[in-house]
Formats: sequence, C-alpha cells, structure tokens
Amino acid sequence: MQCGADSLANDRLGCFNLSMRGHGEAVSFMKSFNVPMLVTGGGGYTKHNVARCWTYETALLVDQQVSEVLPETHYHEYFSPDYCLNVAAHRVGEDSNKKDHVEKMKIEVLENLRHLAHAPGVQFQEVAPDSMLPDYELPDVTGQPGDAGPAGSFMERIGKFAHEHGIIKPAEFYANDRDHWGD
Repeated sequence: MQCGADSLANDRLGCFNLSMRGHGEAVSFMKSFNVPMLVTGGGGYTKHNVARCWTYETALLVDQQVSEVLPETHYHEYFSPDYCLNVAAHRVGEDSNKKDHVEKMKIEVLENLRHLAHAPGVQFQEVAPDSMLPDYELPDVTGQPGDAGPAGSFMERIGKFAHEHGIIKPAEFYANDRDHWGD
C-alpha cells in the first residue's frame, strides 16, 4: 500500500483535504483484511505533515499508541502552532451537491462500469507443500554420462530427468564439445 501524504490538508502540491485520522483509516481498513502488507511512503510536500503522517500510520500498523503531543526536539518549531501529531482538515463550506443528483451520478457510473469488459486476471493455483514432494536419495557418485559403471548410468539418468522436466533446456548447451568460450 502506498501512503503518500500529499492527500493531507495543507499539502503544498496536493489539492485534497484529508485529516491525518482520515488518511489513517485507509491503512486500518486494509490492515483489517489480515493479509501481509508492504506499506511505503510516497508523496507529500509539506515535510512536517509527512513526518506526522508516517509516524501515525506506522503506529497503526504495529498496534502502538503514540502521544498526541509532540516531544520537544531541534525541529519542534516545524510543528507550530499546535505542536501536536494530528493534521486537521480544513473547515469547508456547505456541500451544495443535492442527494438526488449524487445518487443519479452514482447509478450512471455503476451502469457504465457494468458494461466494461473485465481485464483478464492471473490464474492462481495450489502448489504442493514440501511434505508432498518426493524425497530422492541420490548416490554419492561423480562421473560423466557414458562412463562405465554406476556413476555413468546415474549421470545419464539425471541428465534425462533434467531434460524431461525442463531443468536443462536444449538451447542452454552446445550439441558438441564446444563451450560458450568458443574453443
């Protein structure tokens, strides 16, 4: 999950108006699925808000409480005038959108989405756990295919197995004794 702080209120480049608590709700929502997460920072062009945001969201991810009052440091003045962790959203004017208009737009958007062709997904498949894989007991032998005795036949069997199971691909080796250095 990419947690760019440019959607917070008062960001220099962002035009959104999220509070830090609202921003953190997105992290809490994704965390509620109890799946492994990779959470990264990202945008955010007001450095004191970025520091606050990432502190707060890291605390959410590790289930820790952090104080709302920021400790006194060399950078304390960056967090004036309130010196607290929260980034509050702006007070905005009255919402002039009429409920019936919003509902009509929502229905129209959902209907348009219904007619879109879906993108093909990646097929998932179960992989056998290690306990179900066969255990091979390989003899401690050295040799080359074609050698006399058990070492040669063992190397031939390993070569055949590797070719049959795609471990060794025919294009990886030359057909004769020439190696990749050209001698």
